[in-house]
Order: sequence, then C-alpha cells, then structure tokens
Amino acid sequence: MNFAAVYHRSTPDMCYSPDGSEVVVNIRTGREVDAVYLVHEDPFIHELNRRREWYGRREKMTLSRELAYQVVYTLRVRPEYKRLMYYFELEADGKTYCLFENKLCEKSAANDTSKQFFKYGWLNPSDIISPPSWVGDTVWYQIMPDRFCRHKDARYNEKFRVWGDLSNPNWYDCYGGTLKGITERLDYLHGLGISGIYMTPIFESNSSHKYNTFDYTKIDPDFGTEDDLRELVREAHRRGIRVMLDAVFNHCGHKFAPLLDVCEKGRDSKCFDWFFINSDDFMKDDFTTADGRFYSFSFWAPMPKLNTNNPEVVKYFSDLCCYWAKEWDIDGIRFDVGDEVSHSFIRRLRENVKAVKPDIYLLGEIWVDSLNWLCGDEYDAVMNYPFSGCVNDFWKNTKLSSRDFVYAMNACHALYPEQVNRAMLNFLDTHDTARAAESSKNLDILLQKLVVLMTMTGAPCLYYGTEIAMKGKRDPFNRAPMPWDEIERGSHDEFISKVSALLKMRRENPGLRENELEYHIDDANPRLLSYTKGGSIRVIVNAGRKAVDVGEGGEVLFSNLLAGSTLKKDGAAVIRIKQKV
Repeated sequence: MNFAAVYHRSTPDMCYSPDGSEVVVNIRTGREVDAVYLVHEDPFIHELNRRREWYGRREKMTLSRELAYQVVYTLRVRPEYKRLMYYFELEADGKTYCLFENKLCEKSAANDTSKQFFKYGWLNPSDIISPPSWVGDTVWYQIMPDRFCRHKDARYNEKFRVWGDLSNPNWYDCYGGTLKGITERLDYLHGLGISGIYMTPIFESNSSHKYNTFDYTKIDPDFGTEDDLRELVREAHRRGIRVMLDAVFNHCGHKFAPLLDVCEKGRDSKCFDWFFINSDDFMKDDFTTADGRFYSFSFWAPMPKLNTNNPEVVKYFSDLCCYWAKEWDIDGIRFDVGDEVSHSFIRRLRENVKAVKPDIYLLGEIWVDSLNWLCGDEYDAVMNYPFSGCVNDFWKNTKLSSRDFVYAMNACHALYPEQVNRAMLNFLDTHDTARAAESSKNLDILLQKLVVLMTMTGAPCLYYGTEIAMKGKRDPFNRAPMPWDEIERGSHDEFISKVSALLKMRRENPGLRENELEYHIDDANPRLLSYTKGGSIRVIVNAGRKAVDVGEGGEVLFSNLLAGSTLKKDGAAVIRIKQKV
C-alpha cells in the first residue's frame, strides 16, 4: 500500500457537520486500497459501559470521489451523544492497516505504541458552517454599471464615449451606464431567469471600474444617487431578484479622505496607521511601489493598501456594510481581493453585519483553495475560479478526456464541505478574464459550457452579455458596453431563448441544484461528459468528434443538437430518466 497517498485531518473539508446532527468523514487513499472502514463511537463510551479501553463500531466507507492520483472515501455518521472519536482501518495487499492521528501502521502493530484517535469534539450549533440557504437556488448576473445600460432620460455628457464605440480604446474610457439603466432592464433580466444581480463597485472614483474608491459613502455621480440605488434594490426585490454589492476594502483610491489627511500631515495624521507606509518619502511621484515605500495593490501607487488589522479601519468598514444592509437592504457583499484583508477583519465584520441581516451573503474574491476563509466565521463562499478553470480547460485542450474532467471537478468539490459547495459562486468568465464566448469555437460549445454551469452544485453566475455570446479577450474588449440596439432588434433572440430555457430548467428542477452527483464514464467515447444529478436527471455533453447514441429516452428538459436518441458533435442534453416500474 502507498502510505504516502493516505491522508486525513479533522479539518472542515475532511470532518464536518452539514446540519448539526450528522458528521461527514472523508479520507484520501491510493487506488490500490481495497476497502476502508471507519471505527467510531462517543469518546467516553468505554466509561459509560465500564470498560478499560475505548472501542468503536466498524462501518464500511463508500468510495465517493476519484481524483487524478487519489480516491476519497466517505461515511456519514450520526453521533448519538453529539461527540465523535474515530480512526480508520484500510484493507490492501491482503493486510489491514490502521490510521490514527499520530501513525499509520499494520493493525497487528497498533498496540505497540500509544495511539492518538481523531476526534470531533462536540456538535455545537454555532460552529456549523451555514451559508444562507437561498444562495444555491440563485442564478447571478454580473454587471459593470458603466458598461451595462444608460437610462433613457440620461443627459448628454461629453466625457462619455459613444455607447459601444471601441475604436482606439483606453482602459479608463467611460460610457455612462447608470443605476437607473439597470433598473430599466430588470424586466429583461427577470425574463431571462436571473434571480441575483452582482454589481462591480458603484462608489465614487475617477475610473470606469471604480475599484480605486475615493469615497465609500457616496455613490459615484456618473452612476446616480442613493435614491437610485434604493429604487433599484426595491424593484429588483419586487421581481424576486437579489442584489450584491462589491466591497473594495483591501485598498482604496488615491483621493480617499484618510489618505489625503496622511499626505497632508504625514506621521502626525490620525489616519497614518490606516495604511502600510514604510518611508517618509512615500508621496514621491512614482506610479509603482516596487521600492517598498508603501504597500499597494499589485504595486500600483494609486491604489494604496488598507491596514485591515487596525481597529479603526475594521470599525469604519464594518459600520459601512451594516449601513448597506440596514438602509439599502442589499442581499450580498462581494469582497475584492478577499485573501489579502486580515482574517480578524472579516470575522469582526461578519459578526456585525450578520447581526443586522442574518441571511446576507458574504462572498470572497479568492482565486485559489480558500478553506482557511471558509470555516464558518468569515466568508460564506468564494468565487469558484478552480471550477471555471476545470470547465474552460476541458474545451481548450481537446486531449483531455472525460476522466480528466471528472478528476478536476472532483478536486474542486473535495475542497470544501457540501454546504459550502452549494453556496460557491460558479462562473465561466468575469470582468477579469477573457469572455467564455471568446474561447468557444462556436455557439454550440458555449451552450455546452453553460449546460455544465447550470447543472453543477453551486450558484451559477453569468457575466453580462454571455446570454448573447459577447466576445472579448482583454480589457476593454471583455468589458464592452452591452449592445442593446442589437438585442432590441432581435439579433440575439435565438441564443437568448436557449440560455433562458437553461435557467428555467435549473429553477424548476431542484435536483440540479443539490450535491448528489454520479459520473458515467464511456471509454468508447472519451470526451463524452455524462453524469446524473439528484438520482433522476442525466446530463450529457458531447465534446467528442462524432455523434453518440444517448440510449433510452426520457423527458427532455433541455437539448441542443439532439435528434431522437442521437446527440450530435457539440451537442448537449438534459434528460429526466424514466423510472422503472
């Protein structure tokens, strides 16, 4: 047996409670292991029964996930007394091995030295990781307000470029989109099937993207007023659409009032410790901070880094979020550069804002494994970049097989507890990446990606314009203004209707939104993705070079390039399986 492949720790990804009653236990092993058993009981069971040594029940674990070089075994346990102590027995090579917290050895040698058992101390309700339950049922739509829609009565302003004009573009070009413009398009979004809006920053700055915030208390006049935002939230809620704002608390813009005070007074400023300033000449005229005079976002001097370890900074932004939740009734906050703000900052902010609105969704922008932020006391979930990488890689590299896809997607799902997976923000593209249509050879392939997006566990998010297959590799082309004239002429009706059908399918079939997932590998068709959700809905995506027969029929919930039982190349189908009588 490969001892190096065996791994378990009592961390939230490998030992957690999904509901306060059960405990889910996972272990990773090599493929050569024949069976795994969990030996478990209450840590004090031997005292209850007046035995000298602790003992446990032996239950066989289920092989739940296959990874590229390991497999995952899982068992769900319901501890009678709310506590759990356990160890593992693994069968391989005709032998039985025991994994304790302090050693892995043959069972025959388990008593030769001391044993340290694994333990889940107590099922405390307040320790259960509990993202808002509504998130997994939501389909988000990301909007850059400057590029989405300028409302019909907006006044002419010469500083705005002609809507849609991308000739000789600059990254700082503004087009004049407004909050009222978004409100005017709510019926469009509702008709599409959107149930959540995520807006990039809306607060005052001199850029189109507003990630260099000058005033966190003032909505940028180019976008509108506080009353405009209130109207947007109110009208969105009336249509069953949630609203999430973008919080840029890792850094600010160069005209943020506390920074201006520091620039004026230097070390005598009461806000000096709001930033990471390392030199008295920090004000020198240099666009980068590679010299270390102060810390900034990505070495950009106009975006100085905020000290989120400072209690005054924590209170300032915590109070701000509480105001957003209480006065504007927003439903979510997305934290930009969420892995660079301090853990203590997020914990304190979470405690305060959840007291105002318990079911508010706190989302971190973190591009990598984020378990350290997802233990229940910081973010509810993060933006699922590993998910988008898995999906996009499969179509980018045609040498990858469905097995490769399964291994990669299983790796994504193995990172976190099941309730966190359900709240993760899944997407194909954002304002920081090339558009999904850009990397798709045709609309059929883009639809295939969207089928995967809409049938996987997590909260799917469409970047504005994906429903019309907008293209664009880099800023500003991946942030182009929404072409409403084309949409209103009906130029994109066919694709919009297919995307809308996908969203409706997800909304009407709860099984597609749950964690239960079973893959089906067809070695004769190595690029055929096939999996069952909720035990009764089969998803089939033909990324191979030839048509395939999908077998016995059922109720077709969605299809593209499906003729009878034949799924053509680049086709996709979602079918409710006929139940055997």
